[in-house]
Parts: sequence; structure tokens; C-alpha cells
Amino acid sequence: MGDAPFASSSLVAVVLVGAAASYMWRALGVALSGRIDPDGPVVRWVGCVAYAVLAALIARMILLPVGSLGETPVSIRLVAAALALGVFYLARRHLLIGVLTGGVSLTGLSFWTGN
Repeated sequence: MGDAPFASSSLVAVVLVGAAASYMWRALGVALSGRIDPDGPVVRWVGCVAYAVLAALIARMILLPVGSLGETPVSIRLVAAALALGVFYLARRHLLIGVLTGGVSLTGLSFWTGN
């Protein structure tokens, strides 16, 4: 109980350092935002890298899942992903509809097959 004031001051220090780091990057972004060409090669490259990382994470979730998703057969995960992708494009690339389709189809197929 004697180090309780130390623990609260450490917590305050951690929060302050975290806030300072966050606001530093935000301020840098505001300062540089007028100088960055949104159609430039660097921004396009960053966008490509972001899409590649997202594709890799989705592939990992489907093919090498962890936790309770790993107990679901790969065939169900692939069918749910294909349904989600198909509905996403049929709905004129509406992200929410595609995501909801994937979640509902994964859940429904899992219950229907008893997994």
C-alpha cells in the first residue's frame, strides 16, 4: 500500500507521454499536409502497401486462423469469404453489406453444419 502514490504518478506519466507522442505525429501531419501531393508516387505506394497488408491479413484469417475461428473448417471460411466478396461486388462495392454477408454466412454455415 505504500507505493500507491508512485503507481498513480507512473500512470499519469504514461498517459502524458502517450498523449505527447500521439499529438506530435498529428501536428507533423497537419504541418506537412499542404505539401504532400495526394496523387504523387509516394502516396500511391503507401496506398498499395496498405492494400497488400490488408489482403495478407484477410488471407491469414481465412487460411491460418487462431482461436475459435480455427475450429471452423476451411471450407466454411472459404465459402463465407466468397459469398462476402460476391455480394460486395453485386452491391456496387458497398463495404458494410459485404462485411455483414461474410459474418452472417460464416455464422449461419457454422451452425448449419454443427461446427
